Amino acid sequence: MASKISVVAFVFLCSSVSVLGGNFNQDFDVTWGDGRAKILNNGQLLTLSLDKTSGSGFQSKKQYLFGKIDMQIKLVPGNSAGTVTAYYLSSQGSGHDEIDFEFLGNLSGDPYILHSNIFTQGKGNREQQFHLWFDPTKDFHTYSVLWNPRSIIFSVDGTPIREFKNLESKGLPFPKSQPMWIYSSLWNADDWATRGGLVKTDWSQAPFTASYRNFSSQACIWSSGSSSCSSGTSNTSWMAQSLDIAGQEKIKWVQKNYMIYNYCTDTKRFSQGFPPECSINA
Repeated sequence: MASKISVVAFVFLCSSVSVLGGNFNQDFDVTWGDGRAKILNNGQLLTLSLDKTSGSGFQSKKQYLFGKIDMQIKLVPGNSAGTVTAYYLSSQGSGHDEIDFEFLGNLSGDPYILHSNIFTQGKGNREQQFHLWFDPTKDFHTYSVLWNPRSIIFSVDGTPIREFKNLESKGLPFPKSQPMWIYSSLWNADDWATRGGLVKTDWSQAPFTASYRNFSSQACIWSSGSSSCSSGTSNTSWMAQSLDIAGQEKIKWVQKNYMIYNYCTDTKRFSQGFPPECSINA
């Protein structure tokens, strides 16, 4: 059996690498926004902005099939109601796979909502939402995805908040065959983002700006139909990582104290029965 180490310890080790993180000019392309996305400081900083005319976004130059991905983000400060800052991995097509972080804006003084979701073969509806235990607009914080054949683990500053296990042995799909790009965007979603759309975007506060730095990846790069990990030359110890007891306790702590929505407990939405992974993971 592959050895297990604490995800907290693993993320800490990765954070020491991400301080020397990648260069946005080398790793990403600005894909939309007509100048509202900017790469600054010789590629060490990227900013996305949103005004009443348009938001903005960027995309990785490479595709990945499994990886440990870190990004430090400082979210839109002040009254950000109606805005969404999305940071996610996704394949393309109608049957796509996707791993989502979305940060839902707020009125000044209210907590941000971290919205997470996972799509497999085009099917999502696996939302979990959390409040954060810090103000994500005051400084940069590290948002991480560990995606390997065993599971998908979301972490914030080294603390795991959610795990989605590979349950193919139970007949459930798991994202493992479609390479994904990394995306991020800042956009207006005031029809649903803040209090279900009750609070609209205050355009007098525009432009809204989110900032990014210290992108770091340990990942299998997909190119021309093959994976860089196939050669066996990469350090792929993260491919066997999973949560140990300490990591599982961390998730329980976060979900007890900061989770505000879990699709696996939404009896109104799933009146005919919860998705099967809810009972298997219970």
